[in-house]
Amino acid sequence: MTAYPAWTPAPRPGIIPLHPLTFGTILGRSFAALRQNPRVLLGFALCVQAAAYLLVLLGVGAVALASFTRLDTLREGTDEFEAVMAGSIALTAITAFVLGLAAGALGVIVQGVVVSEVAHAAVAEKLTLRALWQRVKPVAWRLIGYSLLLAFAVLLLISAVAAAIVAIGFAALPVAVGLTILVVLAAVPLSLWLSTKLLLAPASIILEHATIGGAIARSWTLIRGRFWPALGIIVIISLVFGTIAQVIGIPFSFLTTGLTTILTPTGDPGPAAIVAIIVGVVLTQVVTLLIQSVAVVVQATATSIIYIDCRMRREGLDIDLLGYIERRDSGAVELPDPYRANVGRVIAPRPTSYPAYPAQAYPQPATPPYPAYTPPPPPAPGAPAPSAAVAAPAEQSFAPTRWTAPGAADAEIDPESPWS
Repeated sequence: MTAYPAWTPAPRPGIIPLHPLTFGTILGRSFAALRQNPRVLLGFALCVQAAAYLLVLLGVGAVALASFTRLDTLREGTDEFEAVMAGSIALTAITAFVLGLAAGALGVIVQGVVVSEVAHAAVAEKLTLRALWQRVKPVAWRLIGYSLLLAFAVLLLISAVAAAIVAIGFAALPVAVGLTILVVLAAVPLSLWLSTKLLLAPASIILEHATIGGAIARSWTLIRGRFWPALGIIVIISLVFGTIAQVIGIPFSFLTTGLTTILTPTGDPGPAAIVAIIVGVVLTQVVTLLIQSVAVVVQATATSIIYIDCRMRREGLDIDLLGYIERRDSGAVELPDPYRANVGRVIAPRPTSYPAYPAQAYPQPATPPYPAYTPPPPPAPGAPAPSAAVAAPAEQSFAPTRWTAPGAADAEIDPESPWS
C-alpha cells in the first residue's frame, strides 16, 4: 500500500504575481489595487486628507484673523503699526509651517496603512483598518520622525544654498544670478535622484521595523539595479494625476467665471457674486482633495510593489511568500511574518532569458543503394516473338441467377410468376 499525501488547494493569487515584475505590471497594479480594499485605501485616505486640509485651513485662518485684526486699532504708517504687521505675518507663517508639518505627519500615516495593506494583499489577505493600524502603530513615530528629518534636511539645504547665493549677490550680482539659474536647473534632477534612492525607506520601516538609519541604507541597497524603472513609474504617476487635476480644474474655473458674469453683469460685486465664487472655490477644492487622496494611495501602492519586486529580485522574497501561503492554506497558524524573514539575504542573480535547448543530430539508418535500371536486350534476328505470359480473362457475365429450392428441380416453372 502506498500512502498518498492529503490534497491541499493551490495558493490563492494576490494582487501581484509572486515573481519578479515588469515595468508594466508594477504600473498597472498600482492603479488596480484600489479595487482590493477601497474602504480602507480610498475611504481612509480621503478622510485623513480632508481632516489635514481643514486643520491647516482653519488653524491658519484663525491665527491670521486674530493677528491682523489688531491693525484696525492702529494708525497706518506708525512704527507700532509696522511692528504689528511684521509680527502678524511671522506668526501666520510659523502657524502655517507647523500645521503643514502636522498635515504631512497625517499623510505619512496614510502611506503606512497603504503599504501594510498592499503587503497583505500580495499574499491574498484582506485586513480591517483596525488590524492594519495595529501593524503600523509600533513604527508610526519612527515613520513620522523619518519624514520630519527628511523635511528638515531639505529645508536646511535650501537655506544654506540661498544664504550662499545672497552672500555672493552682495559682492557680484551677475554671478549670483547665474548661480541661481544653475541651482534651479540642478535641483530638479537632484531631487528626482534622491527621492528615488530613498523611495523604499518608509516601506522598510513599516514592514521590516528598521531604524531610520537602517531604512535609509536598505532603500539605497534595494533600489540598486531598479533605479530607472522606479523613477519612471513615480514620474508617470505624478504626471497622470497632475494632468487630471489641471483638466478637471478648468471646467470649475469656467463655471465660477460664468456664474459670476451672470449674477453681476455690470461687474459690481454683490452677495450673489460672492456666493458664486465661494461655491466654485469649494467645489474645486473638494475635487482637488479627492484627486490628491487617490494620488497618495496610488503612489504608496507603487512604492510597496516596487519594494516587493526589489526584494524578490535581490533576496528571493517570492520564495518566502509562496512558502507562507502554502503553510497558511494547509492550516498552519501563528506563522512568522514573511517580510521580516531573511532580511538582507543575497541570492544568485536570476537569468533574464534561458538558452535554447541544443538540437541533436540523430544518425540516419543506412539504406542499401538500389541498382540502376537496365533495359532488357533486344531479341536476336529470326527469333520467334515472345508469347503473352498471361492470357486474357474470359468475359464474365453478371446476369442474375434463379434460386430453386432443393427437390424442386422437376417442378413446373411458371415464367409469368414473380415467385418462380
